Amino acid sequence: MSDPTAQNGSLSALLPSKSVLRQKALLIRADAHKAQGETAALAVLDHFLADVPFKADGPALVVAGYYPMRSEMDPLPLMRKLHERGCVCALPRVVGAEEPLSFHVWGPDSPTDEGPFSTRVPQKGADLVVPDILLVPLLAFDLQGVRLGFGGGFYDRSLDALRQTKTVLAVGIAYAAQEQDRLPFDAFDQPLDWVVTEMGSRKFERTA
Repeated sequence: MSDPTAQNGSLSALLPSKSVLRQKALLIRADAHKAQGETAALAVLDHFLADVPFKADGPALVVAGYYPMRSEMDPLPLMRKLHERGCVCALPRVVGAEEPLSFHVWGPDSPTDEGPFSTRVPQKGADLVVPDILLVPLLAFDLQGVRLGFGGGFYDRSLDALRQTKTVLAVGIAYAAQEQDRLPFDAFDQPLDWVVTEMGSRKFERTA
């Protein structure tokens, strides 16, 4: 897997700080969410099913998503459809401040517990699974597959841990308006394999 720092890292010092970018990205995402909402989520469903390779026959594919908070693109319509097609779907739980997320089985009728920022998390005791595809929320993404998150590092730690043991697809779920030409990239950051928006999908070619 190639490192986007080969194209991006040397320019990071010339770019605005991540904190400044986050403030602007939050406003952009909020505007897109207000304008499009559920319509965009259904378009993401269609583009994902048409473009992102996945296989649900045989051993069930495990797709981990998230319960949207604030203005995040809603992946739940897509997860419901994948569940109908035989995938095992999962939601994350926070294990600790410096730990990777854990992923637990979720279905459309599964009970959940209240999480931070009005999100929902799997009930304690839900079966633990290891994702094959990870649907990733974000504040912004760029043309190299670099993702800007909230800064907690949970998805970067989780992807790093998963990628050390298996092949996993990281698929950013976003509004098209969240795209930027170039974002800062640090050694800790984990790049995306795909991004899917209401306008279409993009695969980021990276070599091992």
